[in-house]
Amino acid sequence: MGMTMTQKILAAHAGLDSVAAGQLIEAKLDVVMANDITGPMALPIFKEMAEKVFDQDKVVLVPDHFTPNKDIKSAENSKSIREFAREQGLTWYFEQGKSGVEHAILPEAGVVVGGECIIGADSHTCTYGALGAFSTGVGTTDIATGMATGELWFKVPSAIQFVLKGKPGKYVSGKDIIIHIIGKIGVDGALYKSMEFTGDGIENLSMDDRFTMANMAIEAGAKNGIFPVDAKAEAYMKEHSRKEYKVYEADADAEYDEVIEIDLAQVRPTVAFPHLPGNAKTIDEIEAMEPVKINQVVIGSCTNGRMEDMRKAAAILKGQTVHQDVRVMVIPATQKIYKQCIAEGLLDIFVDAGCAVNTPSCGPCMGGHMGVMAAGEKCVSTTNRNFVGRMGHVDSLIYLASPEVAAASAIAGYIANPEKVGGRS
Repeated sequence: MGMTMTQKILAAHAGLDSVAAGQLIEAKLDVVMANDITGPMALPIFKEMAEKVFDQDKVVLVPDHFTPNKDIKSAENSKSIREFAREQGLTWYFEQGKSGVEHAILPEAGVVVGGECIIGADSHTCTYGALGAFSTGVGTTDIATGMATGELWFKVPSAIQFVLKGKPGKYVSGKDIIIHIIGKIGVDGALYKSMEFTGDGIENLSMDDRFTMANMAIEAGAKNGIFPVDAKAEAYMKEHSRKEYKVYEADADAEYDEVIEIDLAQVRPTVAFPHLPGNAKTIDEIEAMEPVKINQVVIGSCTNGRMEDMRKAAAILKGQTVHQDVRVMVIPATQKIYKQCIAEGLLDIFVDAGCAVNTPSCGPCMGGHMGVMAAGEKCVSTTNRNFVGRMGHVDSLIYLASPEVAAASAIAGYIANPEKVGGRS
């Protein structure tokens, strides 16, 4: 029996001709990443194992969750990984103000490319599967092990193949597609499996769409999400990285636990209602309900803070005014995206509409700072999780949506259809 894309990458990094689902292997790592929450917890464990990291070019630290530091503890955490990066001579240390959110900055800076085996002490490390890499989130002990040895044990995952067909509609993006998929299979529908996206519909998805979809693979319980390396992915990697990438393709006789076809033309703008990313409702279903009035909108994060997301939100907000009962935070995911927003006049659009524009950071996504919610408040967010208490008080409610739905909702004051609200209606 042939191998999936993920299995081929893992076999190559384990030095094996082939692997099978369920097999335990030890694989060499190309990138080991941690942030300002997970990094400080990994350092004491690392120091019991080694004095130096296995490779200064392959260990990456990104303070982004509680930056700019919100309190003394977060300042101490950032200080610990800053000093460690300096002591170890790490090539890749991304300080706040010079970089951005980890899962946006690593591809943009060319740290990660196709064919690599990547671990990160953050569950959304699966983002890099958009480039055709095996990337997955692990715990702090595993990160410490990876930093020290450059290797880690894995159980080879089985896979679900998602065959994407057709072209998405005007207001449908990668966020709508992945929420639609999670709604279809459930939040444990791909538990410890590889979500492998194939089909001619992929050519109709931008790289930003793919990053969003791979990012949220974990929300279906997946070990990783992965896309084939096509012309768009190659062009992205050639533009952003000087590293050599490698293309792996699934065998024609690769074994999948399930094959699911998705007609992209049939996907509608879709929102995940509280308190699970799989609680999906189309905009048509929502319009048939009583209006869901909101208090807050967040446009940003490692899921939807890229340039395409900023442009889509700005197109809706241009010439409009945010509803008087709604506060809006726009958070470009990297400094480069922030500057591009300035160059294209998008920040003027956001500020004129009544939005607050925050510095590149994870910000309110995990209820850390810059947008914490109070009891009873409702937020439409382009982030990736809407668990109880995720963005603040346990009695607050989060609705996950695309940048266009978020922007339309900011104007309307309730969850709104972008086809009917804003600058592009």
